[in-house]
Amino acid sequence: MKLRGLVLLFLVFVTIISFALNIIYLVGDGMSFNQLLLASILEGRVLTTMTLPYTAIQTTYSADSWVTDSAPAGTALFGGYKTLNRAIGVLPDGTPMPSIFEIAKRTGYNIGLAVTCRVTHATPASVYGHVTNRDDEATLAKQLAESGTVDVIFGGGWDMFVPTAQGGRRTDGLNLIELMKSKGYEYITTVEQLSTVQSSKVLGLFAKGHLDPFSSRPSSQPTLDVMTKKAIELLSKDGKPFMLMVEGSQIDWESHSNDFYGVWKEVVEFDNAVKVALEFAAKDGNTLVIVTGDHETGGLSLSKGGYTINVEQARKAKGTTQMFLSQFNIADKEKFIAGLKDWYGISITDSEYENLRKIPSNNLRRELARFVSEKVGFGWTTFDHTAAPVPVYAFGPGAYYFTGFMDNTDIPKIIMPLTKLSTISFPEIKSTGSGY
Repeated sequence: MKLRGLVLLFLVFVTIISFALNIIYLVGDGMSFNQLLLASILEGRVLTTMTLPYTAIQTTYSADSWVTDSAPAGTALFGGYKTLNRAIGVLPDGTPMPSIFEIAKRTGYNIGLAVTCRVTHATPASVYGHVTNRDDEATLAKQLAESGTVDVIFGGGWDMFVPTAQGGRRTDGLNLIELMKSKGYEYITTVEQLSTVQSSKVLGLFAKGHLDPFSSRPSSQPTLDVMTKKAIELLSKDGKPFMLMVEGSQIDWESHSNDFYGVWKEVVEFDNAVKVALEFAAKDGNTLVIVTGDHETGGLSLSKGGYTINVEQARKAKGTTQMFLSQFNIADKEKFIAGLKDWYGISITDSEYENLRKIPSNNLRRELARFVSEKVGFGWTTFDHTAAPVPVYAFGPGAYYFTGFMDNTDIPKIIMPLTKLSTISFPEIKSTGSGY
């Protein structure tokens, strides 16, 4: 009788896992409505992200500020509770709490992440990590290597996994890549290896640090849609349910730089990954796709006044201001001014040139980017994050729950009942900085 009961429980477990919902969770770092619409306008088309059938608006504040950074934002999106700025996967008092990915892993899910930053950066680290300071990436790399939470890992940042003697940044002498290989991970570093890898456990690190920006990424580094497609292939091939987190990491950085061209191209790369996810979900029928931003960056506005944007002029831009400055020295006035005309179609006065000339070299890129943006009609309020709400889009089973006005902590609270994985109680955190 006891054996029959155990067999029945096993069959129930297998049945639940066999039909459990897959989750593809895509995060555009720093992306809100205006970043999406900017790219849509300049592309001259509706982005794939905008076609998802259900839409919500979410707030993003952290436990101690209306303006979040990516660490508590990722924690909220994947953990369901507020924490302090800079903290990952811990309560405000430092107590570690599991993410929905960690919970899913314990119940039989395959877990993956694909990002264009270091895999130990704030958003991907919120999938598996627990630190009070997001800058402690050496610890986060160790947690990733030792926990085994994530089966398929694609992104950059091999320097966080190897000691300084081997060109890395670890001062403890550990080689975490060798550790992960001993745990059954296949280690890959090239686009060619990515295209052929078939292992169920893969560590793919394609750059020493972050991947290059999409606008100037070499062919030796993969694009986000390619990483997303391969991650889905590997995570789904054994028939087990999976959760995959995909991040368009560098939308945020181009927004920090107030660079409209960079934002445009990073959003397009992210949208290409969304398309891959939707194509799989539409065929699979048992996959929920969620697309959102973790916060807004830059305070982007889609006009500087005059009821106009110089769209055709903006579309002809040849690259980011970082790319521009790698070719044009501001000290060479004649070539610099001619370069701005050629690259962005803008003319500047002598006084405008002199104002740019006075800017310290470490700030020139972003000040030039803001100047160029404003010349074609886009405005910015800050080089930092803002408290602006961000969109949430959804497709697939349970997508209809993602409508109306919500908070970032609500998303995992919706996901967990849909996956039938847990009835855990999510921590309730008093948000000392929110005013709520």
